[in-house]
Amino acid sequence: MVRKRRAAVAAGAIVAGVALIAAPIVYADIVHPDDVIIQGSACVGFDCVNGESFGFDTIRIKENNLRIKAQDTSNTASFPTQDWQITFNDSSNGGANKFAIDAIDPVARTMFTILSDAQAHALFLTSNRAGFGTNTPVVEVHIVDGDTPTVRLEQDGSSGFTPQIWDMAGNETNFFVRDVTNGSALPLRIQPGAGSNSLFIANDGDVGMGTSSPGQDLEIVDNANPRFRLNQPDATNKLWDIGHIGNVGDLIFQNSSAVQFRLFVDGKIRYQAVATPPAGGASGDIYIDTSGALCFNDGTGWVKAAGAGSCV
Repeated sequence: MVRKRRAAVAAGAIVAGVALIAAPIVYADIVHPDDVIIQGSACVGFDCVNGESFGFDTIRIKENNLRIKAQDTSNTASFPTQDWQITFNDSSNGGANKFAIDAIDPVARTMFTILSDAQAHALFLTSNRAGFGTNTPVVEVHIVDGDTPTVRLEQDGSSGFTPQIWDMAGNETNFFVRDVTNGSALPLRIQPGAGSNSLFIANDGDVGMGTSSPGQDLEIVDNANPRFRLNQPDATNKLWDIGHIGNVGDLIFQNSSAVQFRLFVDGKIRYQAVATPPAGGASGDIYIDTSGALCFNDGTGWVKAAGAGSCV
């Protein structure tokens, strides 16, 4: 009897084994009702393999669609419920190689993206400084580029205002503000080497050129003949310099021909003599001709007022 029982048991074991082999493998979630501590590395994803070589990786996710999602299940009013996701690369053919942080629900948008072709140190943060293109920022915002580093300010019309684009940039030629919307005009340019206080606006609105303490609405300071120029380039002989001459402090009005008027510091004045009466004279006009005559216009023509010579 004992032998028969053993045989029966052996037969039953064979039948059970065959049934186990034939049965499909069933996967089930593993639920741990307590903390899980892994003293080693972990791999998550369909492409993790037995004997995975982790190197220095502590956590690795491995498959062809990589996402880490934070889903907030709060269901009480006024508690935050926004779901977030970290996305590694697009899932579509030809999509972007990227690292992104996405808002999923209820707000759905991508707030932060890094593409794989970003240059080294595209964004580098340290202390209270940000480097763009550099890992050694020396001021609060430090931008490094091989050709004309630029900051763009773009009003895109999304709030109902007229679109407008401005650029601020600098290179070996100048620092400039560019009006991109209007033909890329350069309304403001500063060349390298410009002196301190080349243009200074005081807190009372006074403007200084060459000085940081303007005493009038506009003050020009220069140790060598301070002047300003009025230039109408589309007209003949319409360039005027107004300012000092030499080191004596005399005030002059000078066009492209010569000094036409000079006010000396002691009060004397000098007019440039002319060979012929000015055309189109009006009553009250005066001039000095080359013979030394002082002439004025009495409403009917030029009349000699004093001195030798004549006015005609």
